[in-house]
Amino acid sequence: MESRDTDWDGVRLHVVTGKGGTGKTTVAAALALALASGGRKVLLVEVEGRQGIAQIFDLPPLPYEERKIAVAPSGGDVYALAIDPEEAMLDYLEMFYGMRRAGRALTKMGVVDFATTVAPGFRDVLVTGKTTEAVRRRGKNGKRVYDAVVLDAPPTGRITRFLNVTQEVAGLAKVGPIKNHSDLVSGVVKSPETAIHFVTLLEEMPVQETLDGIAELREAGLPAGGVFINMVRESQLPRAALDKAVKGGFDIAELALGLKAAGLADHADADSVAEALAGEVLEYAHRAVLEHEEREALSEAALPRYELPLLADGVDLAGLYELAESIRTQGAA
Repeated sequence: MESRDTDWDGVRLHVVTGKGGTGKTTVAAALALALASGGRKVLLVEVEGRQGIAQIFDLPPLPYEERKIAVAPSGGDVYALAIDPEEAMLDYLEMFYGMRRAGRALTKMGVVDFATTVAPGFRDVLVTGKTTEAVRRRGKNGKRVYDAVVLDAPPTGRITRFLNVTQEVAGLAKVGPIKNHSDLVSGVVKSPETAIHFVTLLEEMPVQETLDGIAELREAGLPAGGVFINMVRESQLPRAALDKAVKGGFDIAELALGLKAAGLADHADADSVAEALAGEVLEYAHRAVLEHEEREALSEAALPRYELPLLADGVDLAGLYELAESIRTQGAA
């Protein structure tokens, strides 16, 4: 397994994105646990309305409020927030206009839905604004309320547009509260306090989408973080055996003799078992070669890479803590 130790001490906002099906939300949750380990306080934020965080932690649907959902290894607390754009709009109206009660009236009239539908960029400003407010928030002692915030963000294909809020609202407002709000958000998102991480699998489509996403981030001046390679299968065969299989070097008769000597097949069907086994090894070897090629492709992005194991029993709470430990020991938290 290849990994690179990375110092994220200066990073307060960890944005996690990835192609659908790569386990983006799972990795975001595990990263939050890893960052909270050792007595820190971390906020895990969801913005897509899927209640994925609640499902992973086996909780009822999360409301629009920050609440503690887990205790991290070696102490530390993970809080969660499922951002509702409508409630975020009310926060915005209260913050800039002192109009929360009026905002609720507008909500009943459907004005909020109309505004965020006509100007979807404004919706992104609202949800990212709530997230970055949590990053900036300080307690009465002057210290940050959260040591880190992890944002389970939209998929890779939409991440640059989602985060590049200044550009997205340029057509909505040149001056005024909306412009000031987007500037505040952009100030956090484009700062060294933010790292945008990608979750991928060792497959052609998610790897290519990851590389394209990284290139788009860099073009937009947004800070790329690391690449989390999820669901990695541990190799069951030595490299020499894989190379031999790919080159077609298996002697079926010799393999059959080995199976009989080990008591794994009787004389009557040793040849057929050996042939089937050779086919399985060949298929496995070809997959290993393709995964190696995808690793090489990811290395061209020149970002830290972390490999997370495929969990044999699926993602439950125990598996989530296992992934968190893997993230922590690889230096990603």
